[in-house]
Parts: sequence; C-alpha cells; structure tokens
Amino acid sequence: MLDYLRPFRPALIMVLVCVLIYTVLGLIGPYLLGVAIDRFIAPKRLDGLSRIAIWMLVVYLLYNLFQAVAGRIMASVSQRALKQLRRDLFDHLQTLPIRFFDHHPAGELMSRLTNDIDAINQAVSQNVTSLLASALSLVGILVAMFALDRWLALASVLVVPIMFWFTSFVARYTRKGFRDLQKCLGELNGLMEETLSGQKVIAAFRRNESALADFRQRNEAVFQAGVYANNYALLLMPLTSVLGNFFVIVLAGLGGWLALQGLVSVGIIATFIIYGQNFIQPLRQLANMYNAIQAALAGAERVFEILDTPSEVDDAAGALPLTAVRGEVRFERVRFEYEPGVPIIKDMTLEARAGQTVALVGPTGAGKTTLINLLTRFYEIQSGRITVDGTDIRDIRKADLRRQLGLVLQDTFLFSDTVMENIRFGRLDATDEACIQAAQMADADHFIRQLPLGYQTPLSERASNLSQGQRQLLSITRAILADPGILILDEATSSVDTRTEARIQQALLRLMQGRTSFVIAHRLSTIRDADQVLVIHHGEIVEQGNHQELLERKGFYHHLYTSQFKGQAI
Repeated sequence: MLDYLRPFRPALIMVLVCVLIYTVLGLIGPYLLGVAIDRFIAPKRLDGLSRIAIWMLVVYLLYNLFQAVAGRIMASVSQRALKQLRRDLFDHLQTLPIRFFDHHPAGELMSRLTNDIDAINQAVSQNVTSLLASALSLVGILVAMFALDRWLALASVLVVPIMFWFTSFVARYTRKGFRDLQKCLGELNGLMEETLSGQKVIAAFRRNESALADFRQRNEAVFQAGVYANNYALLLMPLTSVLGNFFVIVLAGLGGWLALQGLVSVGIIATFIIYGQNFIQPLRQLANMYNAIQAALAGAERVFEILDTPSEVDDAAGALPLTAVRGEVRFERVRFEYEPGVPIIKDMTLEARAGQTVALVGPTGAGKTTLINLLTRFYEIQSGRITVDGTDIRDIRKADLRRQLGLVLQDTFLFSDTVMENIRFGRLDATDEACIQAAQMADADHFIRQLPLGYQTPLSERASNLSQGQRQLLSITRAILADPGILILDEATSSVDTRTEARIQQALLRLMQGRTSFVIAHRLSTIRDADQVLVIHHGEIVEQGNHQELLERKGFYHHLYTSQFKGQAI
C-alpha cells in the first residue's frame, strides 16, 4: 500500500506537520492546567488566571483546527490512492487470461473490488493520522512525564508492556477471523450475483426455496466469521478501559502520597492524571486501529493476490503486426490440455485455405469450441503451432490477431447500453452511418427501427428486452462492422426458430463472403455448402471432406446426419 501513498508525499508531509503541531498542543493544555492550579488556584490568586485560561482556550482551538486540517488532507490522499488501486485492480483483471475467470466467480471478484477495498479504505482514510498522532502522543507524554517527575513517570510506563501483551494475544485470532470474514463475504456476493442473474431459471424450475437455503447457509457463514473476528477484536476496548482506570488509581494514590511527603505539588498530580488519561487514549486508539488494520490487511491480501496474478502471456519480443489477412489457417500437430494430464486436443493437424468455409462437427465435448479458443489465443497450446498466413500466431501481436477474428457466438452478450453503442462495440471509431449500414447488411435494421427509440433504445441487462433472434442479429451486425478477415460462428443459430434461422443464415452468408470462416454447428443442415467438413471426436479429426463425400463414406458423419434426419430423404 505504501507504493500507492508515495506519489502524495508532499501532502503526507503536510499531514505529519499538522499531526506534530496538534500533538504538541495536546501536551501544552494539561501543562497549563497544572500551572494554573499551582500558581493561581491553590494560592487563591485571581490575577493572571483569566490570561492563562485564554491561553488554554487558544491552545485547544488550534489543536482542533490542525486535527481537522490533517484529517481533511488525509481523506483526500486516501481516496485518490484507493481510486488508483481500484483502477489498477480493474485494469489488471482486463489483462488476466480467460483461464483465470474459469476458476473465479464474477461475484467473488466484485467483492474484492468493493468490500475488500472498502476495508482498506477504513484503515487508510480514518486511521493513518490517528496512528501517527497516537504514536507521537505516547512519546511526547512520556517525555513530558519524565520531565515533571520520574517516579510517577516510571509508574505510568508499567502499563505499556501489559497493553502490548494483550494486543499481541488478540492479534493471533483477529487476523484469521477477518481473513475468513472477507472470504465468506466474497462467496456470499458470488452466490447473490449468480442467483440474481439466473432469476428466470430459478423461477421456471421453482427453485426459490433452494436459492433461499443456499443464501441462508452462506449468510450464516458470514455471521459466524464476523462474530469470531469481532469477539476477539472487541476484547481490547474493555481491557484498555480497565487498564486506564487502574492507571489513574495508581497515579492518584502514588501522587497523593508524594504530595503528602511534600515531594510534588497538587498541580503536577493533576497534570499527571490528565497525561495518564491522554496516555491511555492513544493505547485505546491503537487497539481499535489494530483491529481495523487487521480487517484491512485481510482485504489487502485478497486484492493483491489478484494484482500478483501473472497477466495473460504478453506478445513475444518483436511480435509482428497483422494489418490484413488472406485467411490461410493451419493447425500443425496441436496438443492442448485445460487440466494437466487430460488432453482435449490430441496432435491435431488441419488446414483452411483463404476464403474457405470450414465446418466443425461432432458430439458435445469433442473439442470444437476449444479449437476456436486456441485460434483466438484465449488459451495457449502445450505443443505444436497454429499459423495465420504462414505466421505462428504466437509471433503476432495479440490485439492485431483478435482484430482480424470476428466471433458470432451462441450465447450473445450485449451490454446495458443503447443499440447503437452495442453495434459500435465491433469498431469503436465507427460512425452512426457505418453502424446503420452494417445493420442493413445483417437484416437487423427493420426490427431496430421498430424499437421505441430506434437505434437509441437502451437495452436492459443482457438485452433481455430483445428476443434471442434479435440478439443474434445484433451480434452479426457487430461482426459485420468489425470487418474481420477470419470469421468464427459458434452455434450462431442453434437457439432460434426455423424462420428466424433462415433470416440469420442469409445475414451470415453475406458476412461470410470473401472470408475464411469456421462454423461450429449441431444442426448439420446449416453446413451442407461448406468447402470442407471436419468431424471431431475425442479431440481428434476422425473424418474430413465435404458434405456429400462424407455421406457417401457412411461413417461417423453419416451416422450423425441420419440420426438428425431419420425418416427423411437425404
């Protein structure tokens, strides 16, 4: 965290100066009270009492003024530092490989961006100045005490090791408790995000009670972790209060005895008692801050765990730009595993010539979508190589490679923005006219103009105010606008009715013209005109050819095709 505070060094120096000033002023006030007792109140002299009272008023007003200034500056510094931390965390999330998100639920990551950073905020914005002031107060009070009377000062010092022993005892348990609490909060947020996103499915399958039961279980875990952490954390307050009262009793008793012996004045005893109370107050604050800092450290561990996660594999040194492509794609003896020892793609070799349409068919889990994930470099292969126009994709700038790959997926993701901005997502510098032209090519312009605000109609979360077919047409529009050299269609028409499928097919044919296209389809009727069909089973190409050739072989493809059209003429 110090790295995030370092850019604000001048402001922090100003905070330190303010803390030093108001700490010294806090020491002067009790001293002036002692002087007033010994010089004016005990001798019953009124002359000069009003003057010293005014000085005390000025001291305490300045004390509060400098305290407020330090707090205001520190609040500004902490918020700017945390703003940068949030930005760095979110920026880093954008650089992490897709594999990372396979193992971290969105809600849990959101919890790190909110709850965990809020825990850090509580410690940094509210406790840094208090920590400095408390430490300086302890030192200053000890110096002042020893200057006034060494025996009373030695009695005061006895409380310090007792206090630190209690703090270290509690620390063993609070850190673990707050770490578990932040973890449980993350899991609860993950469950809530998933439940709210899947509310339609929960309602359709009447699983509301099950969702409530899961929530209660996670909520109970948060409750138990919170109780555990705070039970130990709250021990310090009553313990410091007991020590503080004991401390005052010792000072009053010892001071009274010394006064009766004529060794100290009543004013010094009064000053010592105020110093004693002021001495305990920083210890109390340090105890409270320790708990807040433990919670912040637990949150910081989770935040920096992500920041320390290696980013996606960077571009190779001297990576080549890719401005335009012919569209020749080769997989050469490619092997890939999601989990070590479980191969998904096994020594696969395939070739797509420029402008060809290549269909990938096979049972669910055969490895079709994995091939697309490898071509886009969402995952890195274990061995072999993949080339575009003869260049290994690992030697091409990743951003340039993906700019030449247009994806139309089965699960279309649209953002909570206007229709126009969702189309423009394909190319951010595109004009409105270019977006409309792309929509006309995708046969989407007609339905868009019928929306309440046309192209400026805002979409709800996940575009639930559009039909599945309309969402697919917008996805195709986005791909047309991007104008990629290589097109990837992953089950682009599997979730729509036959009539809508026909419209989407026409839009796709226009999009595929002049481009190398990879088409994944379970509906085999959609890939009859493909230049070549690759039949994939258990991560291997078991058959290869065009639609008619594969049917005539009466092999695996023939079996897949006839099982879909049983009883119909082929």
